Amino acid sequence: MTNYDLISENPESTIVAEFEPGYHSAAQYQSEAEMEADFISMLERQAYERLNITCEAELIANLRLQIERLNNIKFTDKEWNSFFTQHLGNPNQGIVEKTRTIQEDNRKTIVREDGSTVNITIIDKANIHNNHLQVINQYVPEGGAYDNRYDVTILVNGLPLVHVELKRRGVSIKDAFNQINRYQRDSFWAGCGLYEFVQIFVISNGTITKYYSNTTRDAHIKEQANGKGKGKKQTSNSFEFTSYWARLDNEPIYDLVDFTQTFLAKRTLLNVLTKYCIFTSEDILMVMRPYQIAATEKILQRLTTSSHAQTWGKREGGGYIWHTTGSGKTLTSFKTARLASRLPDVDKVFFVVDRKDLDYQTMKEYDRFEKGAANSNGSTAVLTKQINDPNARIIITTIQKLTNFIARNPSHKVYGQHVVLIFDECHRSQFGDMHKAIVKRFKIYHMFGFTGTPIFPQNAGSIKNVEFTTTEGAFGDQLHSYTIVDAIRDGNVLPFKVDYIRTMREEEDILDEQVNNIDRERALQAPERISKVSAYILEHFAQKTRRDARHYDFSKTLNIGEVASAKDRNKVKEVKAKTRMQGFNAIFAVASIPFVKLYYTELKKQMEQLTPDKRLKIATIFSYAPNVDADDETPEDTEGLDQSSRDFLESCIKDYNEMFGTSYDTSAEKFQNYYKDLSLRVKNREIDLLIVVNMFLTGFDATTLNTLWVDKNLRYHGLLQAYSRTNRILNSIKTHGNIVCFRNLEKATNDCLQLFGNKDAAGLILLKTFNEYYYGYDENDKHFPGWKELVEELLSKFPLSGNPRGLHIVGEKAEKEFIKLFGTILRALNILQTFDEFAGNEIIDLNGDFLDYRGFYNEMHDKYRPKGGDAVNINDDLVFEMELMKTIEINIDYILFLVGQLTGDENKDREIKIKVMKSVEASPDLRNKEELIREFIDRHTPENDVHDQWHKFVRESQRKEIESIITEENLKRDKALAFIDQAFRDGEVRDSGTAFAEILPSMGLFGRVGAKRAEKKKNVLRRIKDFFDRFFDISGGNFFNPDEENIID
Repeated sequence: MTNYDLISENPESTIVAEFEPGYHSAAQYQSEAEMEADFISMLERQAYERLNITCEAELIANLRLQIERLNNIKFTDKEWNSFFTQHLGNPNQGIVEKTRTIQEDNRKTIVREDGSTVNITIIDKANIHNNHLQVINQYVPEGGAYDNRYDVTILVNGLPLVHVELKRRGVSIKDAFNQINRYQRDSFWAGCGLYEFVQIFVISNGTITKYYSNTTRDAHIKEQANGKGKGKKQTSNSFEFTSYWARLDNEPIYDLVDFTQTFLAKRTLLNVLTKYCIFTSEDILMVMRPYQIAATEKILQRLTTSSHAQTWGKREGGGYIWHTTGSGKTLTSFKTARLASRLPDVDKVFFVVDRKDLDYQTMKEYDRFEKGAANSNGSTAVLTKQINDPNARIIITTIQKLTNFIARNPSHKVYGQHVVLIFDECHRSQFGDMHKAIVKRFKIYHMFGFTGTPIFPQNAGSIKNVEFTTTEGAFGDQLHSYTIVDAIRDGNVLPFKVDYIRTMREEEDILDEQVNNIDRERALQAPERISKVSAYILEHFAQKTRRDARHYDFSKTLNIGEVASAKDRNKVKEVKAKTRMQGFNAIFAVASIPFVKLYYTELKKQMEQLTPDKRLKIATIFSYAPNVDADDETPEDTEGLDQSSRDFLESCIKDYNEMFGTSYDTSAEKFQNYYKDLSLRVKNREIDLLIVVNMFLTGFDATTLNTLWVDKNLRYHGLLQAYSRTNRILNSIKTHGNIVCFRNLEKATNDCLQLFGNKDAAGLILLKTFNEYYYGYDENDKHFPGWKELVEELLSKFPLSGNPRGLHIVGEKAEKEFIKLFGTILRALNILQTFDEFAGNEIIDLNGDFLDYRGFYNEMHDKYRPKGGDAVNINDDLVFEMELMKTIEINIDYILFLVGQLTGDENKDREIKIKVMKSVEASPDLRNKEELIREFIDRHTPENDVHDQWHKFVRESQRKEIESIITEENLKRDKALAFIDQAFRDGEVRDSGTAFAEILPSMGLFGRVGAKRAEKKKNVLRRIKDFFDRFFDISGGNFFNPDEENIID
């Protein structure tokens, strides 16, 4: 094997600049065992110590030795047992508590037998090379549900902090991802639960290698747990958040050999674990992506070198980061600010944003990354107080407030201090004046800018003063870039699907926003055009926002009014709760306030003709803008509005108040609170359609947004910023952002993508055409079949036939061929359903034969899916597309609709019952409720309301099953009922902490009795999770406590 050849490396850099990938001639022929052996050999050459550990006792013994070595201490047995039981092997601590130990609380205090106290370091973050790396493989945990065998684990000071799962080449790495899922479910918690310390997972098939955090995996487990591994809740967003490692130029490092010698290089891995992970206030571990680490280190290196060279106060002392919108600039800037503030010669770090909405959003993000890490300021007076406070190392403020401070304080000690100014979204129009003020007052400063859309001479507008209007002129060198092309290629943001809808015959002539033809503007505002555009939106809204797609889990804010109206937002915590949601929402960007009036009025008028369930919740917001520059509209106040516009806005806010029981208006403070309230409700998907002029088109992130309707002229950074509101990753249902243009923006779109991507960017950033997805296309000498070919192949090779009609496939080879073909069809369908042209061209009845095929697909999924105890996965060559399989929502409402058609006539009812059970079998969400539904059908009486009977039946079934569990498992009744009630409130069964342990009957902790207790715990947990899975959705998330319910049979 050719050794890794590093061409250039800065000793301070975690991300390598250049390297020569190894030549892996034989790798494609390796078995998994051979690949694993080579992998471990590479780690040994990189100063990892290889251990042969076969049981938990050996793992704990090695852990003790490593902790003693790191701390230069020798435990007595009593001291070690006390330390281990309390801090490392505590049965009441789960993934969250153990992650907090590694990330935030890595030093523990113990009292020694002689009465002295000593601090014990678990991982040394100050001097990372004091930590010792070891590697073990084929470890079999004791006491798990099955005898799992783990591939490779990396120990840091004896603790398993990195786990690697390998598959042979040609096997999907998603299979490795799912195998880790099974390990977590079956055995990571086993014994002392040391494997719950794992921070990072690596998955590879030799050719493709990715990494992700433990809470990404944990989120996946919680989502999947509700289906007992049978496909339930296949909307997990977790796999979408796995990442590639990369070089400094963002070129991904795919191959396992190259990944091993970059990401798993000792210094790199320890840097990632100790410096570049963030454990948020929401108990989520975020591992920074390579481009984020590279940008952070580039700024820190520039700070160090410019300080030594005393080039502060000059362009050479600063620079800018070009990271595309949606790539996580706030996280990067946060980490940069935190690390910069800890440099010994830096006095203060200013994080400067351009608008109050960004200030509010950035504060929320900072609080999420680290509670109380930064202090916002509501006025220039508060800013002054913070600047005077030597303990306020990081200050978040706006350009306007910092400008006011400088104007009011011609002399101040801060001007002579060593300060770092970090500007978020540094393409803002106000920056020129701010830049002049800083240069004039501050003496020892460094300015760094973050932007997703830099200002180049091409998009600088009419002012061509390069020093102040281009990003490079204002800040200095570009230190790192990560463009939208990079982000879409890596799967960190979604591509766009752009529709151009002709609304006027002369519209193609309106290409430039500088055109001021009043007649043309009147034509665009013509009532007939406004009516047709409004009708188009209402007709296509459900299709574009996927309101017919399957439900997904979403964390919703419950106390919006309290949060929005809080004078001190640090004193109000957002209360979240899990909910089930269907579809996404949209923004409608229009050219001006007159357009807002026309569209808002017309949409409301047309919706009056619709049934209540088809009406959209619409809202709008706008404020005074002195010109058409999108950057100038702010939610600060509405004083600049003319009376007509203000009156109209008042009426719109009145509609909003009636919808949500609020009391906002256009007065200064209440309008700011309205903005915050509206922002949160859009993120909650409580607003279906938000009509705006400029606000919300930059700096606003809502993962539930997937569609932007556009009736305004956009160009360059304004266009990309607006489009990017739709392309945040949420789950597997949201595959792209929809852009629907009612003006001809094709040239503007192409110009924008060429400027901010490259000349070939449109091919990657934009989805392909309907004809290509429908009829197929050729790319890179490979043919990609379209829907028509695929469905015709399905009907030809696997016809539904016989009596009873069914799918008759003989042999494993043919079954696997069907699985692959149908999986490809499901992927194609997920995209094609967003195209208008697809309606009427389905070829196959999606509510008939397609449903049958889907049912057979489910059966084969169960047949070939690896069972819990399989040591070898016999299904390596299959990847099931369960995440994309629901094209229409078959939910309990649909089933009850069918049951409600039962008449009592045995002959007529037989066909309905067959359709009901066929629908249940075809639905991953309902298959674990099959027996419940079958029993309900047998008990249903047609003369009674089906919904009333169903709700009564669910409550009664809940009561009987939970009583059975409590009795048979001898659980502590009150505590068990309280535990399950809390699980229904949380939307998940939490097995960490003391609450679960307290419901179990009293049993010893050690010896054989302890083993029985572990078995009892496992069995009870399984039964409670099964109960939760069966009843959570169909009960509306309500647990009907039998001690509080009086159900009359």
